[in-house]
Amino acid sequence: MLYVVLIGAIIIFWLVAVDRPVLTVKFESGELATVKGHMPPSFRHNLKDIVERDKTTGMLKVYQTRSGMKLKFSSNVSKNSQQRIRNVFPHQSFKSKGKKKTR
Repeated sequence: MLYVVLIGAIIIFWLVAVDRPVLTVKFESGELATVKGHMPPSFRHNLKDIVERDKTTGMLKVYQTRSGMKLKFSSNVSKNSQQRIRNVFPHQSFKSKGKKKTR
């Protein structure tokens, strides 16, 4: 009986603790260094322009939530660059898992 509880606790810990972004982009000194996940071509082009203009170094992670996508930036990315990236992010290209009610 104890092993069942232990296995359940391990599974719950794994579901909560593991970082599972849909898209991870790392930029270093104005260039896209690493991209993991699907990135639409238009977003790649716009992101590359923003990062080159501001010479940004940092990381962007995109998480899928019930209500849509959530963008998380590392602390190195300036607020100005964050807002520019949010403005060009293609929310339509990513589908949410939850059901949305339309009126």
